[in-house]
Amino acid sequence: MHIADIFERDTTTYSFEFFPPKTSAASEELFETITKLKPYRPSFVSVTYGAGGTTRELTHDLVLRLKSNAGLDPIPHLTCVCHSEYEIRTILSAYAEVGVSNILALGGDPPRELAGYNRDKDAFRYAADLVRFIRKFNDSGVHPDRRGFGIGVAGFPEGHPATPNRLLEMDYLKAKVDAGADYIVTQLFFDNHDFLDFQERCDLAGITVPVIAGIMPVTSLAGMKRMAELAAGARFPAKLLRAIDRCGGDPSKIEQVGIHYAAEQCLDLLNHHVKGIHFYTLNKSTATRRIYDSLGLYNPTTKSA
Repeated sequence: MHIADIFERDTTTYSFEFFPPKTSAASEELFETITKLKPYRPSFVSVTYGAGGTTRELTHDLVLRLKSNAGLDPIPHLTCVCHSEYEIRTILSAYAEVGVSNILALGGDPPRELAGYNRDKDAFRYAADLVRFIRKFNDSGVHPDRRGFGIGVAGFPEGHPATPNRLLEMDYLKAKVDAGADYIVTQLFFDNHDFLDFQERCDLAGITVPVIAGIMPVTSLAGMKRMAELAAGARFPAKLLRAIDRCGGDPSKIEQVGIHYAAEQCLDLLNHHVKGIHFYTLNKSTATRRIYDSLGLYNPTTKSA
């Protein structure tokens, strides 16, 4: 379903993000997670794309399996780094052929093993360029939906780590929207003031497309450190750190505190009429299900243990 139709259908969207498993065992674990999350009827699910396209085939395979076997509406990520126009067009054509309706267009990062990678060989340097190309592809009429792909882009409530000039950052975001993006999904954040201020700055910049809030619960100390690395500068508010510190290192208590904190975030966002909440699941279901249940969002008639 095209993202425009999803927004028209759902007053508030709820969505999940998965990453492609690299082993058969991890794949089965993921689909056990999906089995548990499917009854919560997500508006859509997204599938990540490894740095420099390193999970290109895995992403494609997972998207197809989600669509054909799981009956979910997958939105694959697509990045600029390490790709030619031909490669991007080939990927888009393959997704169009199987009826994938939407793409999340990202700048992306080079693989770590390609330190000092020369971006001059990339067809697209910025996400706005990729968005523009997808719009051009849409105009070609290859996609079975006359509108072509719906296009999402990333937003950064705490600021993009590569753009310390926050005024310039909003110009770049506006450029992505002006190029043809239909919606924005944000990087994870832990202080709702950052997100609400980001929304206001979008309004001031003339950005009117829906903005979906990205939420990732803290479920362990190791996971929190990984978040800080993945989000390249995520800010952990003192009240969250104090609550975790009171757990005395007890893993079950840390998980409970993290899920409670994320649920409070979601409740506040809903009270502020956020357009959507996007859960970064890390291919696990427990935290997301507990947040859903605590908010009364949806109570499946049959739950998995």
